[in-house]
Amino acid sequence: MTPTAAESRQALLVGVFCYFIWGLTPALFIAMGRAGASPWEILAHRALWSAPWAGLLVVMAARTSELRAVFANPKRLGLLTLSAAAISSGWGVFVWSVNNGHNIEASVGYFITPLLNMAAGALFFRERIDRVGQVAIALAATGVAMQAVALGHLPIIALYLALTFWVYGLIRRQIAVEAQTGLFVECLLMTVPGLIFVLWLHHAGGDIFGRSVGGTLLMMTAGPATVAPLALFAWTARRLPLSTFGFLQFLSPSIGFLIGLAVGERLSPLGEVSFAFIWAGSAVFMLGAWRASRRLQSAA
Repeated sequence: MTPTAAESRQALLVGVFCYFIWGLTPALFIAMGRAGASPWEILAHRALWSAPWAGLLVVMAARTSELRAVFANPKRLGLLTLSAAAISSGWGVFVWSVNNGHNIEASVGYFITPLLNMAAGALFFRERIDRVGQVAIALAATGVAMQAVALGHLPIIALYLALTFWVYGLIRRQIAVEAQTGLFVECLLMTVPGLIFVLWLHHAGGDIFGRSVGGTLLMMTAGPATVAPLALFAWTARRLPLSTFGFLQFLSPSIGFLIGLAVGERLSPLGEVSFAFIWAGSAVFMLGAWRASRRLQSAA
């Protein structure tokens, strides 16, 4: 069924809100860091408080039978363990980077992730890249190379984040399980080491959780801040065309880039030029997504 104009506008607003929340996530982690939380404590609480919210999504989506099937299938559970390791690794590096003055470099990672997905699909799965996609990848690769020159070293954080989330997506593609169920299982798997670390840190007196009402509530927000955008994404994904998603997915790293500037990070002139190339690559990618969406609509 084709959505009405009102439904499309509603889905667009929800999609913008979803990516806006994702874009503001660095500000939340910076606030936690300035309150005294270490990156490891933030990561542990993100896993702990995401689990109950992700579990609520499973119940609301009536996926409890699928959840039982996952735990009865060692292969699926093993693959979700690998995906949990990949996503927690990316979360950890991201939390560390935004609390150590690398917001702008982290945003580069999320700008190039969709382009890396495109290139990896061609390399490993023989997916065809049209001329527009080739231009987008070439522009982004040029921007990343210029970032390396501007920084004086490879943008390790950006490349690691992009690679981590590509690996995560690759693993999840191999698992026949819905997004809500998979996320809940991943959070449950991360909860065990997270809880052990939180208890040890509290015993050692190095945490902020439980020491004050403000610090405790701040750490608890990591759960809804992680899961709510995923729920909104799942809702809008079925109601927005591909071309619109091609635009929205670049909204959150743009906000992260602005947060980096707001907290005092600076770009050299060469760094500014490198971002011009990265944004140009993103714009070409969006153009390709728009053209593909139009072709699908015409075929329909």
